[in-house]
Amino acid sequence: MQRRGTMKKYCVLVIFAFVAAMCGTAAAKDALIVADQYDATTMDPIAHNDLPSGRACSSIYDTLVFLDLETGTIVPGLAESWEFLSGTAYKFNLRKGVKFHNGEEMKAEDVQYSFLRALTPAGAKVTAYAQNIEGVEIIDDYTVVLHLKIVDYSFFSSLTHSWTSIVNKKAVEAAGESYGMNPVGTGPFKFVNWQKGSKYVLERFDDYWGPKVRYKTLEVRSIPEPSSRMIELESGGVDLAFPIANNDIKRIVAHENLVLHRGPQTSVHYMGFNFTKKPFDDIRVRRAISAALDTVGIQAAVWRGIGKVPRSLITVSTRYSIDNDVPPHVQDVDLAKKLLAEAGVENLKLEIWTNERKERVDMATIIQAQLQEVGITSEIKVLEWGAYLNGLKAKTHDLFIMGWISSIPDPNFSVVGLLETGAGSNFTFFSDAKMDELLKKGRSVPDGDERAATYKEMQLYINELIPMIYLHNDESIIGAQKYVKGFKPRPGENHSFRDIYFEE
Repeated sequence: MQRRGTMKKYCVLVIFAFVAAMCGTAAAKDALIVADQYDATTMDPIAHNDLPSGRACSSIYDTLVFLDLETGTIVPGLAESWEFLSGTAYKFNLRKGVKFHNGEEMKAEDVQYSFLRALTPAGAKVTAYAQNIEGVEIIDDYTVVLHLKIVDYSFFSSLTHSWTSIVNKKAVEAAGESYGMNPVGTGPFKFVNWQKGSKYVLERFDDYWGPKVRYKTLEVRSIPEPSSRMIELESGGVDLAFPIANNDIKRIVAHENLVLHRGPQTSVHYMGFNFTKKPFDDIRVRRAISAALDTVGIQAAVWRGIGKVPRSLITVSTRYSIDNDVPPHVQDVDLAKKLLAEAGVENLKLEIWTNERKERVDMATIIQAQLQEVGITSEIKVLEWGAYLNGLKAKTHDLFIMGWISSIPDPNFSVVGLLETGAGSNFTFFSDAKMDELLKKGRSVPDGDERAATYKEMQLYINELIPMIYLHNDESIIGAQKYVKGFKPRPGENHSFRDIYFEE
């Protein structure tokens, strides 16, 4: 009898374990696991200008207005309505009852604090966006007027960018310098933990003012190696992975449980020159290096049918681009040698910096070989993303390969962050009075013929001075499990995880 009783208990335990396992499987589907190429650098919305950090901030915070991808129009966010009082004054009527993750209600004081904080040294990375703010006037707890120094027809579009995320004044002041590791927003996800260099975990905010996320946990892992991301996707270890390497596209298309998402980007991969170091301040040297390269061949060899070589810093998907009107770049080795001789440069040795992205390393390798043909010896230096950014800030580099994506639907933002004097992502340290004036003029006139002419002159001027060499206009290539629904790639790569749900 004792033995039969033991067996009965054993069977009950087995059934219980089976049910528990099934429940565990169901619970696992209440979490979205994303494989991103890089980790965020901070979760403070004004302390970064990189995409991984922007994606994290877009999950944690909200902005006054949002960009509707379907229509390309700006729609209400934390502001339920707005009014243009003049060319330099925007009035916003805030939503009532919006809660921060710490339980505080969002009010006009938080909006004022968030914008003015962007003007402090803490906002150095977003200077290109925030520099025109004169002040923020509080009318009452739910009404603010944003005042600009001068008319800026690009500014309103910039309010859709994560730099305008509304933060909680009490939370920021309480955290002090560690705020970037302890973010508090009004967004659909609240911060749980972050293992820097590995992953961060967010959780659904059930008091969110807008549509609730349809799963509980968002985990974003940093997986720099493309093959590792692909293995995780194929094995079911992650639900979403990006970017997908070109040679893995066919694997996803052929896989019965995977889906490929693909769309154009407003991006430029480029090789920039450090203008603070000789001989790169000499335009003849920059032209020589440009002439030495077969950029069309490099792009074709590395990207294999993905994207194209841009001919302008303002890509073809952005208004006022002259990309289609500029002739393609042509390699001219003899011209390169002639220009180097005219500049008195012999036996030039330099470093080409890049981060770990395979395609960029591959481009650097071909560039290295082509520079050797004109007598330039180069060493490729591959750095982890955080170290790469820190090294660029220190101005110790020679040439560097970088990408720039404009996530704001205005041509000003295709250029200003890279080439305006003192801009946060100006790692060429290019500074030119005429360029600065063209950028100011482009912002000061409304859309129309005059603005189009200004941006045409600007693009031709950039191509003449060659602060950078254009290498690639990318596409977003994302792999997902078939059960992941509601995801749409964004041209600016600021992908959103808010609308995702699971469906067998």
